[in-house]
Amino acid sequence: MPLDDYRLISLAHVNDPATTSVFPGDPPFRLTTVASVAEDGFYLQYVEQGEHTGTHWGAPVHFHANEAAADELEPGDLFLPAVKLDFRAQAEADHDAAVTVAELEAWVHQHGPMPNEAAVILWTGWESRWGSTTFANADGDGRMHHPGFSIAAVEWLLANGVLGRRGALGTDTFSPDVGTDASYAVSKLLYQEHRISLEVLANLEELPTTGAHVLAGGPIHRRGSGSTATVFGFLPKPKT
Repeated sequence: MPLDDYRLISLAHVNDPATTSVFPGDPPFRLTTVASVAEDGFYLQYVEQGEHTGTHWGAPVHFHANEAAADELEPGDLFLPAVKLDFRAQAEADHDAAVTVAELEAWVHQHGPMPNEAAVILWTGWESRWGSTTFANADGDGRMHHPGFSIAAVEWLLANGVLGRRGALGTDTFSPDVGTDASYAVSKLLYQEHRISLEVLANLEELPTTGAHVLAGGPIHRRGSGSTATVFGFLPKPKT
């Protein structure tokens, strides 16, 4: 389809030192004005952040030293057809809920087959917690609680070609893993198969259940573990 047939939306948060939720232990997000129009004739900020600050994508090297870094991926790894799983009810009822194979099969029964080499995006409603301590949702022991994918669900997506030669898991939380899993088993399985993750997404209510594409932008660093990103959604316009 020509690009004129698509509507473009942002699926990214705006980073702000006052509101950006940072994964516990990661570097804080800072902006420092180093030049102003009044004094220097131009405006410039110095940005301090980790590669996984705010909305971002993760490269396979993030958990596997011998897998691809950000600068070793192909552009096609970052532009994928998207499907959205509405997991808000489950997430509200149980902050530790994990997507099951039965829920994936029910989605397919309702909406039809998922495309191959897709970004499977989990919409949990977590965006409303952005900028507060409830985004990490840590308990008294510092253990986070947020929903994610189960290992069985990711294995099903791999076995059925949805996460084909390329693909992604996406979420509006810190990670496709359930927050209580400090071993990051889902992320490690995803990355060892040369796939990426799209994390801390925003505006998922605008993303349709099927039919859209997502494009993950951001700076590419040498041996990057991923990148802070503006993730765009390409939504097909209704035909008239």
